[in-house]
Amino acid sequence: MKLLYIANTRIPTEMAHGLQIMKMCEAFAKQGADLELVVPIRFAISKIAKEDPFQYYKVDKVFKIKKLFCLDLTPLNRFLGPISFGIQAVSFSFFVFLYLLFKKNCIVYGRDRFGLFFVSFVKNFIFEVHKNHRLFFKGLLERANKLVAISEGVKSALIKKGILEQKILLASDGIDLDDFNVSKSREECRKELGLPLNKKIVLYTGHLYKWKGVETLARASEFLDENILIVIVGGIKWYLSDFKKFIEKNNLKNILVVGYKDYSLIPKYLKSADCLVLTGNKESEISREQTSPMKMFEYMASKTPIVASDLPSFKEILNEDNCIFVESDNAEAMAIGIKKALNDSVLSENISNQAYQDVQKYTWDNRAKKILDFICVE
Repeated sequence: MKLLYIANTRIPTEMAHGLQIMKMCEAFAKQGADLELVVPIRFAISKIAKEDPFQYYKVDKVFKIKKLFCLDLTPLNRFLGPISFGIQAVSFSFFVFLYLLFKKNCIVYGRDRFGLFFVSFVKNFIFEVHKNHRLFFKGLLERANKLVAISEGVKSALIKKGILEQKILLASDGIDLDDFNVSKSREECRKELGLPLNKKIVLYTGHLYKWKGVETLARASEFLDENILIVIVGGIKWYLSDFKKFIEKNNLKNILVVGYKDYSLIPKYLKSADCLVLTGNKESEISREQTSPMKMFEYMASKTPIVASDLPSFKEILNEDNCIFVESDNAEAMAIGIKKALNDSVLSENISNQAYQDVQKYTWDNRAKKILDFICVE
């Protein structure tokens, strides 16, 4: 099967979707697909963008990456705002359309509605849906040969739009288990990362968007003892700046914000922690019902106890046997859950072991096989 994965993004990128795309391309190829990843030529505005994508994401070079021209107005973003993104997205979609006119007997796969827009009128394509978009969405759903929904919430939203259930495959995100098999001890990881040895570490990894609910974890610090340090790993610069201002404005203590770290370091950060926190915001539809965060699977693979907001999206994977649920958006409840994880060693060991067992089936290879089997069914 010839598969062209269309992705309107920089590769590598600080955004989580870059990891997901590269890992899925590798998994598709290892499952026998003749795969080409098609991405735009973009301005390299960060050090990460200049890295070799295969090395950066620890991915085998079993597929090709094709870069196409687009009208990239990144230097004008501060002046043009969304207009800049719109021009870039539409131009990339147009040049993808031209490129695919010369490609025969291939199936197009993608998760970006703009990147697939022109292609959707002339080619068979599979649309991986990550949220309930509005703009240019209904027609794209109807033209798609098949749809891959990232969560039950997304699948339900598609069905409510009138899409036939048999056209939709539910396939949550996944993980490369080998990446999180860290041989070093917790103490060794802390020394390497410059983290204190004399504190209990509660750790969050990922972005700092409002719908992620990380402010709840920050506020939980007010209910925790001084020997407990909350470590926040991740966040791109503008959200990182706002989050630091939030901490300062509310005079929150015992919080260490280390910023964005390369993917290769994340397993060591997880191994260094005594407890991992998965937060969300119940007021946000994407957080409450649609997300399938990769960090959730990474947490499960780390053999470290998880404290999670009790949102339906998380409960698709997590349960009372493999994590400690707490009321979403409630800082005091979050603190109580953290204390429970830190003080009850038997419980923490049990839920950590169960989470590790449960995550074994959520590999990228299993996900790719499931999707390819679905594509091949008439």
